[in-house]
Amino acid sequence: MTDTQKALVPRPTALELFDGPVTDASLRRYLEGIPGIDAVGLEQRAAGLGTRSIKTTSKKRALDTIIGLIDLTTLEGADTPGKVRSLVAKAITPDASDPSTPRVAAVCVYGDMVPYAVEALGVHHAKGTGSGIQVAAVATAFPSGRASLAIKLSDTADAVDAGADEIDMVIDRGAFLSGRYGQVFDEIVAVKEACRRSDGSYAHLKVILETGELNTYDNIRRASWLAILAGGDFIKTSTGKVAPAATLPVTLLMLEVVRDWNRLTGEKIGVKPAGGIRTSKDAIKYLVTVAETVGEEWLQPSLFRFGASSLLNDVLLQRQKMTTGHYSGADYVTID
Repeated sequence: MTDTQKALVPRPTALELFDGPVTDASLRRYLEGIPGIDAVGLEQRAAGLGTRSIKTTSKKRALDTIIGLIDLTTLEGADTPGKVRSLVAKAITPDASDPSTPRVAAVCVYGDMVPYAVEALGVHHAKGTGSGIQVAAVATAFPSGRASLAIKLSDTADAVDAGADEIDMVIDRGAFLSGRYGQVFDEIVAVKEACRRSDGSYAHLKVILETGELNTYDNIRRASWLAILAGGDFIKTSTGKVAPAATLPVTLLMLEVVRDWNRLTGEKIGVKPAGGIRTSKDAIKYLVTVAETVGEEWLQPSLFRFGASSLLNDVLLQRQKMTTGHYSGADYVTID
């Protein structure tokens, strides 16, 4: 069989949309048939949403919502078990002086750090359930994605076996930009299968598009549709290692894709902006954008996340300001 004849295996809904087997050729026709983006209109919509204000009475609830949507992250070559344990301690108790502070949604680490995160979480580990703190692991040769498929699948399976509840994979941007959509599609399908646990359940799969390298809004829209068709549970903007990372227009665009997919199929897909969101003010803009685009029902950890390392500190300082009327010193929060 030629590449254009090779049958691919998508999520079940995709078979219905394509009315038959999904091939590289049919996938190309579908993606390239998606209408182009009005860049000026998109950026104007994002700018308008970014100016919406939140009443003071609602700000505390917004701050608590942000905390509950954070994937508290450390993804450095110098990460150690001790650093991961400290991260987990902060995830469990973000503010030791205020027991009412919510816990974060997840901790996100490299695959080899998963056992230490699971151990440190103890009874607070969600273990694939809807309650507790999830452990997310980056995989598939993060952040570059430059490795063989066998290595990517082994990377994923090892993290799942170690107890990861979620896998954040990176797509092969070179293949995508070269128009090899079927190759990217196949890799996502294969990684999704590598997320299968021994009991038959699956770790959730977040597909990182690395939007800063995709160059155009049209490419980002196509990559978003491709990731969803292939079985991604979330579409994620960035690794945080490439500039620009998350931006409001790009996140709005991805939310619009998720909205359109939901209207088309009834399925709900999550969105995760990651990288560069450091202040409560910026995070609130994303909350407004989510609520106005897909609805407030998306403002839950199963459907929306912030990938961040320093955002939590600013949110905690803002909460403290609302409680006491003044900002605390730099030692009020732990330094990441």
